[in-house]
Amino acid sequence: MSAAMAAPSALPAEVPSYFLCPISLQLMRDPVTLPTGISYDRAAISRWLAASAAPAACSTSQRTCPVTRQPLEPELQLTPNHTLRRLIGSWVASVSPGSDVEGEVAALRPVRRDELAKLLSDAAAAQVGALRKLGELVAECEDTRAMLESQDGVFDALSRVLTGASACSTAREEAVGVLSSLRIPEQELVRVVSRHGNLAESLTAVLRSSNLQSRAQAVRLVRSLADVSVPAWVIGLNQELLAEVIRVVRDRVSTRATKAALHALSALCPYGRNRVKIVGAGAVPALVELLLDEPERRVCELALAVLDRLCTCAEGRAELVAHAAGVAVVGKKVLRVSEAASERAVRVLRSVARHAATPAVLQEMAQAGVVGKLCLALRSELCGVKTKEKAHEVLKLHSRIWRSSPCLSPKFLALYPS
Repeated sequence: MSAAMAAPSALPAEVPSYFLCPISLQLMRDPVTLPTGISYDRAAISRWLAASAAPAACSTSQRTCPVTRQPLEPELQLTPNHTLRRLIGSWVASVSPGSDVEGEVAALRPVRRDELAKLLSDAAAAQVGALRKLGELVAECEDTRAMLESQDGVFDALSRVLTGASACSTAREEAVGVLSSLRIPEQELVRVVSRHGNLAESLTAVLRSSNLQSRAQAVRLVRSLADVSVPAWVIGLNQELLAEVIRVVRDRVSTRATKAALHALSALCPYGRNRVKIVGAGAVPALVELLLDEPERRVCELALAVLDRLCTCAEGRAELVAHAAGVAVVGKKVLRVSEAASERAVRVLRSVARHAATPAVLQEMAQAGVVGKLCLALRSELCGVKTKEKAHEVLKLHSRIWRSSPCLSPKFLALYPS
């Protein structure tokens, strides 16, 4: 066979159009599909959705599929398009050096295991460049993330950078970014906690950073650690770390970070001492202010779930009733958000009615429309049986006062349980 016959028949002149992201018009690294059936690069569509969810957005019109303009659900999940990803990978592998598209596909060629091991070794030495490159590779490619997760000692090595005295603050932030992107097995999280006694202090330092992305990544890592619930670590958490987690909620770093912070607080609440610490760190006012901002459904449910747990202690109830809008905003969420939110809100109101029902609080509940909401909940199909039982209990508990209140309209009196 001649050399001419052995040469490639033709070099690709351009990237196939169906491999390009409709937003960035670049070759897709991590294709995901929306419910509309259109695929985008994950980074590009994530930026699009984040921009539409930002508080400064002047309208919600951008919360649509960029191509079809169909509206998208607030709780949208991006579905990985594995078939398209494999097709792009096969095409990338077929591109010969020197072709017109070589520059575009070079970054998409999979990293070799030995290259990743070398990068991890440099990262373990707290080299900022290596840590940043690891973070980029993990974010861009699922296969690279899985390969890094399989490296021996990866979690301990990155944790040493985070907790080590010799690493600079930037290196620690980059290490947190990589760790928060990895799927860390529970046994590895337990091992990290046991080996690094200053882990909480190190995370607190990152949470105090002016870098919003680093704070969001740190709170996701705190959530992972809280979910594992290593008793010795969880119970021994200092109030400084809890205060920084709460500050993520207060500062509205991002919707994803807020959810992670609320998940972390909820996971830490079952320990009685932690509830008091969390209340002391300012959680209740932060949660009330969050609810006043009318957050999306899932954030509202999580905030009410944390409030419910905090109100099982006297300190939490005292903080809620002391806030000028505390009881009112909780009552406002009944029948307004979801069945889960109504259940949590009624549970909070039940705690207040049973253990913090001063004459002033009972009058406030009547004036703010909370009593009327509880009456409506008894007849609503949007409330489950348990929620109705708790609402009935609260209304019966203070029926003598509320039935004679001038704040209760005749239509609510007609619904009041006898």
